[in-house]
Amino acid sequence: MDIPKIKILKFCNLIIFGGFIFGLMMMSEVPYSDAEEFMISIPYGAFNPELNTPAEVWYDPPGLRIHVGDTVTWSNDDREGHTVTSGVGAGRFDWMGTKNLGTPDGIFDSERFMPGELWSYTFEKEGTFDYFCVIHPWMEGMVFVETEIPEYPHDATGKKFEEFPIYQITPDQSVEINFSWEPVVIKTNEKVNFIYRFYDAVYDLPLRKMQYDISIIHNGNVVFDEKDAVSGAGGDYRQWIYDEPGTTIVKIKNIRPYGTVAEMEIKFTDNTSGRLADFSTIVYDNTEKTFTTERIVQPKQTLQFYYEIAIAIIVVPAIMLLVAIKYMWKSKPTTSINQERKSSPI
Repeated sequence: MDIPKIKILKFCNLIIFGGFIFGLMMMSEVPYSDAEEFMISIPYGAFNPELNTPAEVWYDPPGLRIHVGDTVTWSNDDREGHTVTSGVGAGRFDWMGTKNLGTPDGIFDSERFMPGELWSYTFEKEGTFDYFCVIHPWMEGMVFVETEIPEYPHDATGKKFEEFPIYQITPDQSVEINFSWEPVVIKTNEKVNFIYRFYDAVYDLPLRKMQYDISIIHNGNVVFDEKDAVSGAGGDYRQWIYDEPGTTIVKIKNIRPYGTVAEMEIKFTDNTSGRLADFSTIVYDNTEKTFTTERIVQPKQTLQFYYEIAIAIIVVPAIMLLVAIKYMWKSKPTTSINQERKSSPI
């Protein structure tokens, strides 16, 4: 039999079996780029805490997503000096009438730099970094630094799989396992499908009914373990959702025939110690669900809030006045002409 044709047939069978599985890549609303240098502007008007400031944000963009090792440069496009100081700012309103002027954490500090000047910082660690201006403590921003996630399937060392699905033959040279997962890059809090199928390694034919044990080992701990599982005619799959990032291994062992399998051209021995396979990869933190800048109140948001308050101040009393007038009109006593005549003196 033509071996290349068999490989193509095997691949097509796997695609048909896993065709019901779809991966959806969500785009984050936070600005992101593959470049290694990023710019953040301090816009004109950021120095002004009043509601009619021309700045729509304190820092533009107010939230930025980058990779470990990337450099961020702040440009002072305002008309006053500013700082970029790591820590928690005073917020949009807390600084007024209080002594809260923000709390630096000492990670980075530009000190004061003037209009037209630049200041840069390279982020060497992952995490969420809040920052603010110590001169204008209502100005707040955020940088989220993450480890770069590859877009291709790879093993636990980060090595790319040149052929995917993976074809692995058991140590005893009897069974070949066709193995893959979807999505190809695994992240926390997302469902992952492990898809596999067994083949006769000698004759390269599918084994339609096989019994086996399967387990998932994540960060050194067994998180899933199933004994005596039975594959279907078209292969098999398992689903899992990871709660935390780290290294994961899918282990399949004790592979053996289930019942009478007419398609088998070879006879398996009772010794299954050499009939096993391991498949490893990396699970990444799902940063789309952990990063948000909604808690930073920007001047544009504040202005819109005050417009709503102003409308409420005008509209609500007007409605209440109309209701009161209508109630008074309905409650006014009415008398008939006959009643007025009866009450008149003769």
